[in-house]
Amino acid sequence: MKRFAIFSENSLARRLMAMAGLIGVLLLGGIVLILSTLYTSQILTILDNELDRTITTLQGAVNADANGQIIIDADREPSDPFFETPLSGRYWAVLVRGPAGIYQPVAQADSVWDGTLPWPTDTLEIVSQNAGQPLRENGVGPNDEPLRMVGQALILSEIEHPVILVAGFDRSETDRGSLRFTLILAATMAAIGSGFLSALLLGIRSALAPLRRIEADIADVREGRRTLMETDYPREVLPLNLELNKLLEHNRGIVERAQTHVGNLAHALKTPLAVLGNEAKGDTPLDDVVRRQAGAMHDNVQHYLKRARAAARAQTAGARSEVAPVLNDLARLLNKLFAERQITVTVKCPKALSVRLEKQDLEEIAGNLMENACKWATNEVIVRATPSDTMVDITIDDDGPGLSPGERVAALKRGVRLDEAAPGTGLGLSIVTELADMYEGSFVLDEAPKIGGLRASLRLPRA
Repeated sequence: MKRFAIFSENSLARRLMAMAGLIGVLLLGGIVLILSTLYTSQILTILDNELDRTITTLQGAVNADANGQIIIDADREPSDPFFETPLSGRYWAVLVRGPAGIYQPVAQADSVWDGTLPWPTDTLEIVSQNAGQPLRENGVGPNDEPLRMVGQALILSEIEHPVILVAGFDRSETDRGSLRFTLILAATMAAIGSGFLSALLLGIRSALAPLRRIEADIADVREGRRTLMETDYPREVLPLNLELNKLLEHNRGIVERAQTHVGNLAHALKTPLAVLGNEAKGDTPLDDVVRRQAGAMHDNVQHYLKRARAAARAQTAGARSEVAPVLNDLARLLNKLFAERQITVTVKCPKALSVRLEKQDLEEIAGNLMENACKWATNEVIVRATPSDTMVDITIDDDGPGLSPGERVAALKRGVRLDEAAPGTGLGLSIVTELADMYEGSFVLDEAPKIGGLRASLRLPRA
């Protein structure tokens, strides 16, 4: 029996996991984005504060004489040793506006070496017009490293245009630190998310366990291992369980009432038909007609009563019959009935083999086929039952004359008798076909492969 899979298509578990995964990705991804942004902002703030201190130091070191010449007090320059190391990643410069409106450095840190400290030209005028207000930019340093830069205008009374003070620090380490933090944070959140989804998966499996129990109980009822489902279920699924039990009891009641009505009908028709038969004992043509029609009515009533009983039983959940005892009992009976003709009925069937049929219907089907085989057999009838995954194949072979393909088709029609001399009504094989169909099985006639007679092949659902 196939159990439902937790990630099967269109399952509740799959939907819950998909929704939880989507929410988790959005939530944890948002946390990573927010925290990494805050961390980057914080370390940039620290870097900006260092740049601001450098600019403040430069303000104390820059002056102008009476002739408008910029004077840099070497003793008051920023004293960080990195400013004296070529291309160290820490730079400062003092820019003044030339005659052509282009700002040129009048002093810069030794770390700039033989290059220049670049600043976007279009923003220098903005810095100049907002004296005292620092302007922050990202740029590229003399060594092609990414820089965090700040520029601020300093107004000196001796000079017409403000002096621009610029400082820039290499932000490579800052960017790497931000990236490391983001990766570590993302890995941590991924681990948290995986743990959460694993816990959710276990929770879903635990929560859905009662549904798996319901599935198993229904399968047990269907296969005849129990008549009703258990009632020790959690409160949330107990109403479903109780309703299913009510449905099973209701179905059983319908079947029992149908069987009662069928029995009542059989008794109600039996007496009038018997009376007609008794009254028509004469030798007149009318008596002959009445006898034949009463017999036909009796045969048809028996056929449809059997069919109605079988249909009612086929709709009952929990039908289950062991195959070996039924076949062995029928074989013993038929060996006695056909002892004078020396017919031997042999059964080959595993002991632990069951079909989803009522025992009465299995006896009806197998009895019809085995008796029919004995009627036409010369010496031997062989009955075999072979199980497969979901079905049981029962074959009844006889060593009689067999049937042609056309006769096999005709033999399955209701009321057809291929030999009028043989006893019977011609209803047996049609009843077998109808019963097999009711139980979702099949029935065919073929040639017996080894002993040369007729083979009746019956396929029934395995329990």
